[in-house]
Amino acid sequence: MPVNIRYRKKPVVVEAIQFTGSMASKVEIESEYERVFNFQDGKLVIPTLEGDLTAERGDWIIRGTAGEVYPVKPEIFLTIYEPE
Repeated sequence: MPVNIRYRKKPVVVEAIQFTGSMASKVEIESEYERVFNFQDGKLVIPTLEGDLTAERGDWIIRGTAGEVYPVKPEIFLTIYEPE
């Protein structure tokens, strides 16, 4: 049986908030996702299963389908996601 080498990503709806680099933005994200994140030098430190990831001003903070939270750079976010 031949192996299929091309796959299309299934459509997935995620929640996303853009981080502005401010303390107010941190509080908004924490409130929405019901989590506490470290805030250092205008950056948000997000613990993940792969280790801590840092979100900078302009990054999008996503909650995935399994409840995981992680940052995505804006240029990547805009190529993968569109408003529902």
